[in-house]
Amino acid sequence: MTRSPGARLDRGAVATVTVLSVAFALFFVLPFAGLVDRAVADGDVWRVLRSSEARAALRLSLLTSTATVALTLVLGTPVAYLLARARFPGRSIVDALIDLPIVLPPTVAGVALLTAFGRRGLVGEPIEEWTGLTFAFRTTAVVMAQLLVAAPFYVRAAKAGFEAIDPEVERIAYTLGASRTRTFFQITVPQAWPALGAGIVLCWARAMGELGATLIFAGNLEGQTRTMPLAIISAFEGSALGVAGAIALSLVLLAVALAVLVAFRLVTHRAGRR
Repeated sequence: MTRSPGARLDRGAVATVTVLSVAFALFFVLPFAGLVDRAVADGDVWRVLRSSEARAALRLSLLTSTATVALTLVLGTPVAYLLARARFPGRSIVDALIDLPIVLPPTVAGVALLTAFGRRGLVGEPIEEWTGLTFAFRTTAVVMAQLLVAAPFYVRAAKAGFEAIDPEVERIAYTLGASRTRTFFQITVPQAWPALGAGIVLCWARAMGELGATLIFAGNLEGQTRTMPLAIISAFEGSALGVAGAIALSLVLLAVALAVLVAFRLVTHRAGRR
């Protein structure tokens, strides 16, 4: 029995799609495989991970990323809830401004922070004159840079979570005598928690990987502003860590990224089961 031209065409299409899919997958897998292979083959990688410079970069990244997430929760949650529930003039503008850092090049975000909060910035200069406080090229600047580029990921996720909750549920709680604050923390937040959790994971991961805005606004000062991504850049530029250090730190960030991805999948999976 001879096959029809249509059947042969389908087999050719399936084979083509398979080859292209495998090639595309290999393009993403091979760089990470090469990183792991080099790390295993190079004995200096594990020694570098125990160096004071690598530990300082990792400690600073963990500290600033956690501080960024904490500030995002405090400042971003009310904004997300307001955008999800309230209708007010300029709402679409606020919504767009929050999305802007997501599509904005990080270097532009760093320049914007410098012109606003630098020593000659729009806000930074009068604050320094009145109080003597400076923001740029300090650990505080690292948190500010991370907050600008990472917080929108949490706000987007939280807003979607709040919008998914039927407002009638909150109204019923009000009629039963619950205050708005109690309703928010005991009813709204638990129902929106899967989305909030996913937003926290994304925000923390983006803060850990932030480079461009941090480099411009905070600089690359060892022990003060040199986070993991900046330490990798410094290693390639001739710091004591060297190429082995760049590989070691990249491997750590890869492990962190995988852990974050697994956490994100778990959170979204639980959200889908509800």
